[in-house]
Amino acid sequence: MERMTESVAVIGAGSWGTALAMVLADNGHEVRLWGHNPNQINEINEYKTNKKYLPEVLLPEGIIGFSHLEEALEGVNAMVLAVPTKAIREVIRKINSIRKEPLTVVHVSKGIEPDTLLRISEMIEQEISVNILDSVVVLSGPSHAEEVSLRHPTTVTVSSKNMNAAEKIQDLFINHNFRVYTNPDLVGVEIGGALKNIIALAAGITDGLGYGDNAKAALITRGLAEIARLGIKMGASPLTFSGLTGIGDLIATCTSVHSRNWRAGNLLGKGHKLQEVLDNIGMVVEGVRTTKAAKQLAKKYDVNMPITDVLYDVLFNDVNAKDAVDLLMARGKKNEMEDFTNVLEGELNLVNGDNR
Repeated sequence: MERMTESVAVIGAGSWGTALAMVLADNGHEVRLWGHNPNQINEINEYKTNKKYLPEVLLPEGIIGFSHLEEALEGVNAMVLAVPTKAIREVIRKINSIRKEPLTVVHVSKGIEPDTLLRISEMIEQEISVNILDSVVVLSGPSHAEEVSLRHPTTVTVSSKNMNAAEKIQDLFINHNFRVYTNPDLVGVEIGGALKNIIALAAGITDGLGYGDNAKAALITRGLAEIARLGIKMGASPLTFSGLTGIGDLIATCTSVHSRNWRAGNLLGKGHKLQEVLDNIGMVVEGVRTTKAAKQLAKKYDVNMPITDVLYDVLFNDVNAKDAVDLLMARGKKNEMEDFTNVLEGELNLVNGDNR
C-alpha cells in the first residue's frame, strides 16, 4: 500500500502507546513517542527497547523518544493519546497550553469519567481550545498490545463525528497486520470499549473462583446485553455491539491473560483485596474506575445492570466475590428475549431515522 508518510506524536509510552507507535513506524511514519520518565525515553532511543511494558520486543528505527511534550508535538498534524483515563484532562491541558496549530487527536484509552459521566472524546473537547482541536477520533477494538507488538493479525475500528478525519486515521494505521475499519457510531464505540472492562473483571472473578467455561460464557453473553441496554439508552446504534468494539473486544478482554482487567478479577476471585490486586498488576486497571461511572450511568438512564451492581459491591463495599456471584444466580426469573426485543426496537428506530 502506497501512502504519504507523516510525523505523528504518540503521547504515552506504556504498552499500548508503544505498540501503536510500532504500527505507525512500520508504515513508514516518523513517530515521536512521549513519556514522562526520562530513563525510559533514554532506553527507547539508545537500545530501541521498552522492557518494562513490552519485554523482548525490538522497536523500529522510526520511533524517537521524547520527554518534553513541546518537542514531541513539534511539526505534527496528528497525535495519538495513549494515557489512562484519569490522566486525560491533565495531559490535554498541558497540550492546550503548548499547541498553537490545529491538531487531530486520536484517543485509544477505554473508560468513562466518574461523576461527570463523560466519554473520553467529550473530556478532550472540554479541555482543548476549538482553535487547536481539528477532530477527535477514537481507535478501539480487540487489541492486546503484546500481540500487536509481535505483529500478530489485529483488527480495530476508528470513529469520529468527522468521518473524513476517521478515514485519514484509518489510512495512517492500516497495514497487512493491523486492519482498520470505520464506524460512524462514536457513542457506541466508546461505550462498548469502556464497559467491556467491567465484564472482564467479573469474568476474571469467576475464573479465580474456579467456576469454569459455563460461568464465563454466561457472563460474556449477559454482559453484552447489559452493555447494549445502556449504550442504546445513551444513543448508540445497537449494531455496534455486535461488532469489533462490542462482542469482539468483550471476548478478547474476558478470555485473555494479557487483559489487566481479567487478571485483576482473577486475583479478586482468589481472595485478594482490591488495593493488593492493583499493586500486583502495577498498571492502570480501567475497569475499576469505569465500574463507578457505569453504576452512576445506570441510575441516570434507569437501566438494569446487575453485573455492574454486584461488581461495584465487590470492589467498593467489601462484598465477598463468591457471595456476589451467588447473588447474581439467585435473581428472579426473566425472559432472555426481552433484551433481544430491546435491540430490535433500537434497530427499527435507526431505520426510521430516530437518532434519540
